[in-house]
Amino acid sequence: MRAENDTPARAPLDAAALRSKAVRPGGLWREIEVVQSTGSTNADLLARALAGEPEGAVLAAEEQRAGRGRMGRTWTSPPRAALTFSLLLKPAVPPARLGWLPLLTGVAVAAAVTQVTGVETRLKWPNDLLAADAKLAGILAEAAGDAVVVGIGLNVSTEPAEFPSPRPGALPATSLRAAGATAPSREDILLAILEGFERWYRAWQQAGGDPDRSGLRPEYTRLSATIGRTVRAELPGGQALSGPAVGVDSDGRLLVRVSSGSEVAVAAGDVVHLR
Repeated sequence: MRAENDTPARAPLDAAALRSKAVRPGGLWREIEVVQSTGSTNADLLARALAGEPEGAVLAAEEQRAGRGRMGRTWTSPPRAALTFSLLLKPAVPPARLGWLPLLTGVAVAAAVTQVTGVETRLKWPNDLLAADAKLAGILAEAAGDAVVVGIGLNVSTEPAEFPSPRPGALPATSLRAAGATAPSREDILLAILEGFERWYRAWQQAGGDPDRSGLRPEYTRLSATIGRTVRAELPGGQALSGPAVGVDSDGRLLVRVSSGSEVAVAAGDVVHLR
């Protein structure tokens, strides 16, 4: 008998099937592992990276008990209602260009979600995937020595009542099902993300991390929900600045034009869309 939540969208991930389709000789992905529950897939892969594991590992969890977002925030989801997974990478690009890695991930996730489900998505700098101005997914990149672990949390079948109450000023959360996708397959979405990520990652590395020669900056700009809007950037240390977001620089920093007319590059902090 099918359990109440064992719908197609909440069917368990099949690690063997994922490996058979995504792991190939000469490809980026070396191993795909699925665990039933863990504290944080990012924390698990960071520990493995520090122990010397090479790039190409994918770790997915059906449930994360201590999932993390940016700025130390927590991220939770009912079991099998989301795609929660991390990628272990060792990018051969100049360190200054690593700020493009979460943006590259966003481009791959946005394209895969739209391809598989038809849900139109946009990217909020630096790490959110939006559907109709609600947060659909978050991305967190963390460094460990010469490695970077990128974690993705994508709400797939989460119902409105299952989301935690948003913190003041935060975007509301949504899921693919709430955005209109019917019975979205987590395996199909994950495979499309891994395929698209590998394609962009290879191009970006071959271009030495250059976002223009790789084609990454124009594609990110096309998908951006932030560029062209007036924003408030809440910076570390309690400072803030406001103005139109006019682009993203070569290191992945958001460019905000302030009242003096100069452009300030924002590397970290929260960005709020004002209009």
